[in-house]
Amino acid sequence: MSLRIRSRRQELSSQAGMTLLELILASAILLILSSAAMPIVRYTLVHKKEALLHYELRQMRDAIDRYKDLADRNLIRVEVGSEGYPPDLETLVKGVQLGAGNDRKIRFLRSVPKDPITGRAEWGLRAVQDDADSTSWGGKNVFDVYSKSQGTASDGTRYVDW
Repeated sequence: MSLRIRSRRQELSSQAGMTLLELILASAILLILSSAAMPIVRYTLVHKKEALLHYELRQMRDAIDRYKDLADRNLIRVEVGSEGYPPDLETLVKGVQLGAGNDRKIRFLRSVPKDPITGRAEWGLRAVQDDADSTSWGGKNVFDVYSKSQGTASDGTRYVDW
């Protein structure tokens, strides 16, 4: 009977669980796999921020173009010397009166979006009178917007040049 009990104990101990060596090997494999996935996750997050930056810039530039189009068709009042561009981004959010005798107000943006790279709702602005690569705003009108981030994108270009 004691032989039977002993073989039963050996059978149970071999099925009881993982040995320390097996546990260490499994942990090492998981560590290697997770460390290989980290750069992919990091790249994915950067890529999503860059795609969002492209989207936000496109939305603001489209709003500026719609404002300019209405100004060129004399459907909204514009300041003399502004060339028909909005005086600032807040004007696109607050909206402008459509026509002289009309009570209707048109808004071009719901809000000034946050720059996904810097995390702030601060954008670089360019006026018509400014140079194409200028980083200082003339202050009369908003012809173009750009990110104030000094970083480099994953494609090698600078965010400020987008």
